Amino acid sequence: MVDGCGRTIDYLRLSVTDLCNYRCRYCMPPEGVPKRPHGDILSLEELAEIGEAAVACGVRKIRLTGGEPLVRRGILTLCRRLRAIPGLEELCLTTNGSLLKDFAGPLREVGVDRLNISLDTLRPDRFAAMTRRGNLRDVLDGIAAAEAAGFTGLKLDTVLIGGFNDDEIPDFVDLTRTHPWSVRFIELMPMGPCAGWERECFLSCAAVLDVCPALEPERADGVARLYRLSGAAGTVGLISPVSHDFCGECRRVRVTADGKLKSCLHSAEELPLRGLHGAELEAAIRRGILHKPPRHHLTDRPSDTPRRMNEIGG
Repeated sequence: MVDGCGRTIDYLRLSVTDLCNYRCRYCMPPEGVPKRPHGDILSLEELAEIGEAAVACGVRKIRLTGGEPLVRRGILTLCRRLRAIPGLEELCLTTNGSLLKDFAGPLREVGVDRLNISLDTLRPDRFAAMTRRGNLRDVLDGIAAAEAAGFTGLKLDTVLIGGFNDDEIPDFVDLTRTHPWSVRFIELMPMGPCAGWERECFLSCAAVLDVCPALEPERADGVARLYRLSGAAGTVGLISPVSHDFCGECRRVRVTADGKLKSCLHSAEELPLRGLHGAELEAAIRRGILHKPPRHHLTDRPSDTPRRMNEIGG
């Protein structure tokens, strides 16, 4: 499926819940979000049906997101059903890692191919402060469990925040010396609770290269530009949605947990998919892809979306 700007759209980020067991300061309010009635959130059957329709429209990669997808009851059943879709080449999941110690093995068994694990700091005190309730040890144990279960090419996603974790850039980069991981720094985006934060919080990924000039450029991996230390087992990825504006290469669409297709993360435009089936559902997905906007406007103003990240799918 090709959108109106000539971009091939083959990647769906499918949110299974807006709930999370963390309360990260840039993502959620301290009290969390109200739990919606079950009927307000897509059922497992609806999620699977949307996945099947998206693949029929040309999607080849599905990533399950949240909130925290592992708090969704029936997540393993959904993964198994999605992985069985003919034509789907890759099923991925993004998690905060807190429940991964128990889920890593079962996720691998039902066919999940790759994991992204959010990790914004390597310091226990900072981790507890940022997540408001998390324990760094749980995430580190989850990473170890993922490797033991046979997951390779783990990606650690680190939101780069000035005044919070920018002094840890060398520590994150050093992880790649001995671990075959991709540590990916992601620019903080002005949306949700952090939209009004001080400008000093919003760092360009260029800061990583300033601090670690020994990083050597390798290649692009989707929206990430990859670098490597000489002889390192892993890579460092830079994801620059604000400073680098990779909209021209964007190949993804998103579906929220309440069934709205968002062709752009930062657009207020949403296309309802609930209640649609078969050819009608496929036509709606194609229509949403066709009208994907050319680019966002983060360099001019905060995100246009009225939703927080947990409500969209991280």
